Amino acid sequence: MSSLLTPRQIFEKLVSFPTVSRDGNLALVDWVEGYLAEAGIAASRVWNPARSKAGLYAQAGPQVAGGVMLSGHSDVVPVDGQDWSSDPWELTERDGRLYGRGACDMKGFDALAIWAMVEAQRAEVARPLQLALTYDEEFGCLGAPPLIAQMAREGFPKAAAVVVGEPSMMQVVTGHKGNIGFGIRLRGHEVHSSLQHRGVSAVMEAGRLIQWANEANDRNRARAPEGDDGLFDPPWTSVHVGEISGGTAQNITAADCRMGLDYRCVPSDSLEACRAALLAEVARIEAGMKAVHPGSGIAVEETFSVPALAPEQDGAAEALARRLTGDNATHVVSYATEAGQFQEGGFSTVVCGPGDIAQAHQPDEYITLEQFRQGEAFMTRLLAHLQE
Repeated sequence: MSSLLTPRQIFEKLVSFPTVSRDGNLALVDWVEGYLAEAGIAASRVWNPARSKAGLYAQAGPQVAGGVMLSGHSDVVPVDGQDWSSDPWELTERDGRLYGRGACDMKGFDALAIWAMVEAQRAEVARPLQLALTYDEEFGCLGAPPLIAQMAREGFPKAAAVVVGEPSMMQVVTGHKGNIGFGIRLRGHEVHSSLQHRGVSAVMEAGRLIQWANEANDRNRARAPEGDDGLFDPPWTSVHVGEISGGTAQNITAADCRMGLDYRCVPSDSLEACRAALLAEVARIEAGMKAVHPGSGIAVEETFSVPALAPEQDGAAEALARRLTGDNATHVVSYATEAGQFQEGGFSTVVCGPGDIAQAHQPDEYITLEQFRQGEAFMTRLLAHLQE
């Protein structure tokens, strides 16, 4: 190929693309697809419905099943309102750290995976190495399911192990919580607030739902952890409301209110049970609203649903990652990733990638040079494994 790049050079290129989830990622996908093509690696695209974003998957080495897939996402969170010390779209080295939006979450891993793909092709590995690059992970892991479905539909050779490279400090993470989110709109009935008993305040009714969430958290916190629940921090299912808006004026009962609510579920609580509990409480609150004014109500839209990653018995991905890292401890995380979706799709899956999740989404996001080097060493050992 005309220009063989180092992992650091690929990293710099990826960070230079402002792939904020609300916008698009096609410039980055164009570049990755072209760079792989120069190495003789063909990639397949997976488009979003609007064809404004795309994921891709590709394979280096023999076109057979049983290889290893490296999975990452291309999108990043916004930098709006954050105080950065350097250009977030330029990878900048300071004091042993590499700064830039996505440096930790997760373009560092993406760069290493792309580098490894080219090296696998050049080395003519005995077993294949695959790449999966998705979109809209930051919107609720929306890009992985269509990619997994298209790979199956197209007969893409199935990997024996998937490594999702979210930042884990190169520890082998075998479990994470499930995550389910909802957009909720409450419709009230306006009256002067001096006569609020004749109206329905969408904001105050939303307050009932928030209080229910607080009480659910209290109950879950007080409950003794079951099974693997105790491995998580916190070891209970949490309910969270992060945004709420509504109302017209202080002296008018609010006709409208919008809020978001999500769960992070431990293994003993299913996403289905969490969904059912919310809908039951919504129905109870709505009945009280309609008793005052029949035109009031609550609409609930499920915005995302991400299955948990469950520890596997004798999982191929766990065995491989432990062999390559030397990490034999037990690690689980409370954030959700695409790993649960790959596992649900029939793949043995773990999370293992460079960087600290505490740096994700922060101003002056960074990955340490040492973590990036550890990620590169992981890829080098993986390439040797695929040549055995």
